[in-house]
Amino acid sequence: MIEIERKFLVKSEAYQAVATSKTRIAQGFLNTEAERTVRVRIKDNQGFITVKGKSNATGTSRFEWEKEISFSEATDLIDLCKPVILEKIRYEVPFANHLFEVDRFLGENKGLVIAEVELAHEDEHFEKPQWLGKEVTGDVRYYNSQLSKKPFAEW
Repeated sequence: MIEIERKFLVKSEAYQAVATSKTRIAQGFLNTEAERTVRVRIKDNQGFITVKGKSNATGTSRFEWEKEISFSEATDLIDLCKPVILEKIRYEVPFANHLFEVDRFLGENKGLVIAEVELAHEDEHFEKPQWLGKEVTGDVRYYNSQLSKKPFAEW
């Protein structure tokens, strides 16, 4: 499956007032090579393992495969992950026929807030809410796999 998404910094907390859900996430990486990443995620009491391929030239598209695993399997795999384990609160925010996922990072990435929107194709038009800031699609510093290696606090 191909994932197509764009990433933006968030410039205000206005998204929180219109969010339809809020979830705590912990995730770690078993592999962070440029050609592929392998992520383990705990989302509330659910576990997931995800494999992502290398991004295209613009950073908007890449292969993604995800499978739900048991909470205990995810917990065991998180223990094998490279430091830093990412912690964040994810807000789901519907806006103008699209769903924005806004991640407010905690721990060593505290202060960083990123919104992502998944698209059907790379050129798909979408309206941008006022709280959306600078686009960072394709900037590898903002990839979760890179934030686990060089947290926002170290920039």
